[in-house]
This record gives sequence, structure tokens and C-alpha cells, in this order.
Amino acid sequence: MSFLRKQASESYLVGVLLAIAGGYLDVYTYVCRGGVFANAQTGNIVLLGINVADGNWEKLGGYTWPILAFMAGILVAELVKREFRHETVIHWRQIVLVLEFAVLWTIAFIPSGAHDEAVNVAVSFVCSMQVESFRTFHGSSAYATTMCTGNLRSATEQFFKYNVTKDKQAIKKSLQYYGIILFFIVGAIVGTIITRIFMEKSALVACVLLLAVIVIMFIPAGDGQRE
Repeated sequence: MSFLRKQASESYLVGVLLAIAGGYLDVYTYVCRGGVFANAQTGNIVLLGINVADGNWEKLGGYTWPILAFMAGILVAELVKREFRHETVIHWRQIVLVLEFAVLWTIAFIPSGAHDEAVNVAVSFVCSMQVESFRTFHGSSAYATTMCTGNLRSATEQFFKYNVTKDKQAIKKSLQYYGIILFFIVGAIVGTIITRIFMEKSALVACVLLLAVIVIMFIPAGDGQRE
């Protein structure tokens, strides 16, 4: 399959599925877990600043802990990479996804309103592991699956480059970035609809997306290397 001609963990298909999951999870925590973003820590930092300015000290933990959990997830992802990078049976990125799957499966059975702060911390933690682990298309184009600002910058930069140089590779990269943003939006739209209906149980949909990625990564790649 052409979209898996190199290592599957850096394929565009994997990026698309994880972008859908990223948009979905941001909506999930915002809609049914107290108005906190799981992925967009910039948003949480801004909300933290607003509440500090307003003197709402009792709300600070709701934004501070997810930010710290996001930082911790980066460290754990790097630790998993260091310890399992040369594993031949399972890719280290699959281990990250299994951990994320387990956390999301668990929180799907924690009622909305009960322990929402802990749930947001857990989701921020695994989302940061995801964004740290899946960062490039085939080792060249850097992107993010859980946020859009960097992707939007890169997409527009490559679009400008194409208009100046007519480099076909630039327009290809630009469309790839815009595509990831589009699928992130799709995840947010679908997440809004499903979360409003099924509330906490809707986290199981994200589990299905992660499971699909885990399975795809078992497909042998033609000329990629495990990194």
C-alpha cells in the first residue's frame, strides 16, 4: 500500500487518524469534563491567566494540573522511546498508544462530573505522549496531531514557497498540513455530536481510532526503519 511504503508510524494515514482523535479528545474534555482542553495547553494557560487576574484561586488547579500532566507525558514518552527503541516485536510508539488506549478506556466508565479534574489530567498526559511520539511524516515534515497552530503555520509557509518557486513538493506538503487540520476539525465536529449524546462513554470512540493505528503499525513497511 502506497501510504505505508515507509514505516507505518510516520505514514499520512496514521497522522490522519491521530488528528481525528486529537480533535475528538479536545472536544470530549471541554464538553463533558468541565471546559478544559486536553491538548491545547495554550488555551489552558490563557484560562489560567484569566482566573489569576480575576482572583478565582479555587479554579487554578483545574488548569494547572493538566499543564503539568502534559509536561510529564513528554518525559514518559521519551523514556519509553529510550527503553524500547530497539524492540523488534512491537514498535515503541505502539506501546505509547496502548497506554493511551488503556487510559481512555478507563475514563469512559468514570461518570461525567465525578473526578473530572483527574480525568483531564489523565487525558492531557496521554495526549502529550501522542504528540511527542508522532511528530513527522516519513522523517521529514514535522507536524502535530493534537493541536493546529504549528500545522497552520507550516501549511501556509509551504503554500507561499510554492507560489514563489513552483516547487511541487512544497504544495504537496502544504496540502498535507491543511489535510491534517481538516481532519482535526472533523474529529472536533464528530466529537461534539457524539459526546453530547453519550457523554463520558464517548471516549470509547477515540479508543477505536487508536486501536486502528496500533493494527496499522503491524503492517510491514517497504523501506522504512524503526526509529
